[in-house]
Amino acid sequence: MNQELGLRDFMPVGSNAGPDGIARAGQRLPEGAAVADEAEVIEALRTVHDPEIPLNIYDLGLIYDVERFDDGSVKIEMTLTAPACPVAGEMPMMVAEAVAGVPGVGEVEVQLVWEPQWTVERMSEDARLALDMF
Repeated sequence: MNQELGLRDFMPVGSNAGPDGIARAGQRLPEGAAVADEAEVIEALRTVHDPEIPLNIYDLGLIYDVERFDDGSVKIEMTLTAPACPVAGEMPMMVAEAVAGVPGVGEVEVQLVWEPQWTVERMSEDARLALDMF
């Protein structure tokens, strides 16, 4: 299945992602500005929680890729536990805004993808412990 088609198929009416299915937040950093490091970006991702599971999206394994650039911009690929997740339309913007709020982060782009499909094996050990899933 084409990832973009999958995204459009499951984006609810009223979604806050753009027409291309990508959520964007932040603004370009001034030239020469200090850029956030990977740990700061990951910490911001850990502030976003799945409303149905009492854990953050990073430890749940919903973040597939984080690409940081020299100008402070960040591109993120993420998924959800299921395409019919009730927050499918809001979660990418929540992630974009959380990461854009980090000092040293410029423009943020979050793409919701469905392949590979999320499985519990993607969860961190801490998440598995918290949910008693071994």
